[in-house]
Amino acid sequence: MSAPRYPFSAVVGMADLKLALLINAVSPGVGGVLVRGEKGTAKSTIVRALAALLPPVTVVAGCRFSCDPAAPDPSCPDGPHPPDGAGAARRPARLVELPVGASEDRLTGSLDIERALTEGVKAFEPGLLAAAHRGVLYVDEVNLLHDHLVDLLLDAAAMGRSHVEREGVSVRHAARFLLVGTMNPEEGELRPQLLDRFGLTVEVAATRDPAERAEVVRRRLRFEDDPDGFAAEWADAEAELAARIAAARERLAGVALTDAALRQITAVCAAFEVDGLRADLVTARAAIALAAWHGRDAVTAEDVRQAARLALPHRRRRDPFDAPGLDEDKLDQTLQEHADPEPPDDDPDGPGGGRSSPDDGMPEGNAAAPDDGGPAAQDGAPSSTQGNDGGSRESEPAPADAAYKPRLFTVPGVGNGAPGRRSKARTPYGRVSGARPGSRGVHLMATLRAAAPHQRARGRTGTGLIITPDDLRETVRDGREGNLVLFVVDASGSMAARQRMRAVKGAVLSLLLDAYQRRDKVGLITFRGTGAELVLPPTSSVEAGARRLERLATGGRTPLAAGLLRAAEVLRVERLRDPARRPLLVTVTDGRNTHGPDPARAAALLRGVAAVVVDCESGPVRLGLAGRLADRMGAQAVRLEELAAGGLTRVVRDARAA
Repeated sequence: MSAPRYPFSAVVGMADLKLALLINAVSPGVGGVLVRGEKGTAKSTIVRALAALLPPVTVVAGCRFSCDPAAPDPSCPDGPHPPDGAGAARRPARLVELPVGASEDRLTGSLDIERALTEGVKAFEPGLLAAAHRGVLYVDEVNLLHDHLVDLLLDAAAMGRSHVEREGVSVRHAARFLLVGTMNPEEGELRPQLLDRFGLTVEVAATRDPAERAEVVRRRLRFEDDPDGFAAEWADAEAELAARIAAARERLAGVALTDAALRQITAVCAAFEVDGLRADLVTARAAIALAAWHGRDAVTAEDVRQAARLALPHRRRRDPFDAPGLDEDKLDQTLQEHADPEPPDDDPDGPGGGRSSPDDGMPEGNAAAPDDGGPAAQDGAPSSTQGNDGGSRESEPAPADAAYKPRLFTVPGVGNGAPGRRSKARTPYGRVSGARPGSRGVHLMATLRAAAPHQRARGRTGTGLIITPDDLRETVRDGREGNLVLFVVDASGSMAARQRMRAVKGAVLSLLLDAYQRRDKVGLITFRGTGAELVLPPTSSVEAGARRLERLATGGRTPLAAGLLRAAEVLRVERLRDPARRPLLVTVTDGRNTHGPDPARAAALLRGVAAVVVDCESGPVRLGLAGRLADRMGAQAVRLEELAAGGLTRVVRDARAA
């Protein structure tokens, strides 16, 4: 028997998160929950506790794909199944965890290599999508999931089916599941396509109330000392919650979505300018589930409000660097403008339905979403504290010009780093380019070709092939990897004096956006005054880089050598931490050096590192210092006005005008 999980009812606070999970437990068609929050906030604990509350499912006995006896999947690989629900069995709903490092075969299933090679039969081994059918598929750190797995998840979530076409196997089976993901935004954001597939999203943060924090610690310590005893204390509350979920599911089909409520839903979605109509559908399903959860026969304005608060924040983002959030005053105003003049009063809980506690009867406390600047408040490192030259006046942070699509810069050669979209690499996915000796990701046809000439010598008599370890061949795939893009930005007075910082910030912001789309890690070094500062240590959170760039002020002398030496040190440390991730150094400067040693020696230390020097020099007379720096580094030199993918761009108009 498995060890008891921490009870759902015992989690302190987290009202919005509990409500979002319960909405999906009542109506899986809502589309799942994305939980965003800082580390150590019990995101994983509460999600894992949800599985114990879900009603048991009836399945065809012996079916590896969890077919419903009342409506079995006609294309089920384990079918055909007995008619009229014969051979049915009941089992608890499953919570299947998808590790971020899983392979494609583990997720979707694949040919059973052992049986194919030893018995000569074509058998299918189901994957995690089959195991999660009619249950919960949970992805911890979902923002770190590799793109090839994201693509497969998108297909399954969109169609409710998994298609497997590889190694001569063609299999289709149902894959409808409640998708729940947790993530720390500091480690990077989700692809927009996957973000939109989550029905609801919740921002969580640790409570700042000392008494509530003490209760969290007290309960956790009691659970760790005696898990069974602690679970027994909460058994009645868990049973009551499970019964309420089951009752709400029974009531769901009878809940009416009135024309007035639907008008409010569509008005709210239009007011917040969300893309497509998925937001309208999700909000409607969530509002119906809320009404069923509260025991109502029709959707009310408060149900619409609660559903919109959870369904719209992640869909109103217009840019990858925008923080999710919702203007609740605007939400209330829109609901009021489209309210039914005579709303029905069918709330069994009586009047005062206003804005009751979202979890309605569950433990008090609400982990309110942090404001949009929450993570930014921890960024620290205000640019005004950077080294100054003892008399030069700093300028206020300049706004950045609009971002644009920059030229693609890649690292030469073929790497084997984390999957991404920048440089060529040997990756676990991509175009098959050959085979080589090995047993990781077996290439079936190459293995058979290697073994075939030796069958007579090995004394083969039956239908099965005789395979030895020397015959095994693994697939070689050509794909793309993500790199470490380290920015070294000149923030000295020479940049501000020529009013180029707006154009420079726009260029770096464009490159950051490109790094986000290509799944890179980024770091940011600035130099000014008397030294250089690592403003952003290498991270997957490109948004953190954009926030620090916005606050970057200029002023002081130009210690170019210090910036390059700091870059060499950061790259040395990162090479030890992650030797497979290849770096790309982007230095943004006009090439001047007015403080410290000559940069020639520092540039020589970086020779051999894939690098780009963005020349910010402007004016009718150019000294060409950045070009000389690029030669010393063995880097590619690009003028600022040539950085855009389409060639010359408007980003330097302000600089030229100055």
